[in-house]
Amino acid sequence: MLIRNRKWPAGAKAVASAMLLVALTISGGSAAQNGMPRANPANMAPNTPVIPPPDSYADVADRAVGAATIVHARIRRVRVVEDARAANVPANLVRLYIEAETRAMIFGSDPIAARFSFITDQPRDAEGKPPKLRGHEVLLFARHVERSDQLTLVNPAALMLWDMAREGTARAIAAELAAGPPPPAVTGITQAFHVTGTVSGESDSQIFLSTDAAIPITLTIERRGNAPPQWAVAFGEIIDASAARPAPRTLRWYRLACGLPRTIPQQILRGSSADDASAIAADYALVLASIAPCDRTAAP
Repeated sequence: MLIRNRKWPAGAKAVASAMLLVALTISGGSAAQNGMPRANPANMAPNTPVIPPPDSYADVADRAVGAATIVHARIRRVRVVEDARAANVPANLVRLYIEAETRAMIFGSDPIAARFSFITDQPRDAEGKPPKLRGHEVLLFARHVERSDQLTLVNPAALMLWDMAREGTARAIAAELAAGPPPPAVTGITQAFHVTGTVSGESDSQIFLSTDAAIPITLTIERRGNAPPQWAVAFGEIIDASAARPAPRTLRWYRLACGLPRTIPQQILRGSSADDASAIAADYALVLASIAPCDRTAAP
């Protein structure tokens, strides 16, 4: 029996990562449908972590923006891949062959079997032993599914322990991904301009950002007399009235909060007058101060 996504349109898919992991085959099991009861902590394996996973938007977004499939699953069986077949794995990691059952399909249109398998490299514990994952509920971020009983994770970090908050974050991100591709990641600042208005206290700054895709991002900061300064961001070539501040805990907020440089490089300001350079730096600092800081807890 296969479980298909009932939440998102069939054509809505995220951009898949190029990271390639080998998947192995297992036979399918009994169905696990959306709406099943949540995990009861009393039924979890005895090695459940004492500290629950943090409710970090960026931690989930780091994995979700590169995924075509997001699955809530329960790990049923874990086997260590023998050294002969994991020769390229660093000493601090261990390669695991994992069998899991589907609890819920969060994002993606590819069919997923009720039971599936995948391979992942995970950190060893403090004693150098493999992590104890059997019985845990997890979120998996995977590539497009070519076989319903196999998943290929987008990268080794694409397995996260499940909790209610993380699933809620994943579903919110999935809703954005279903509406269209994620906004591009900020890679730097390319240009910045400042223009003083004809009325005292009026000015405009524009700061142009480079991205990892052919989609520019522009920050616009306006000062109008005694009114509080306003800023907006435009994703794309057109800068119009639709530009606005991104709402916190959205993908646009995530791209700015986690991608904007902390300062403007001096070479960007070199062609401006001293007054304009000072104004641009102040306007950029205003933007940074207005955005809640990136809540990433670890490198993706």
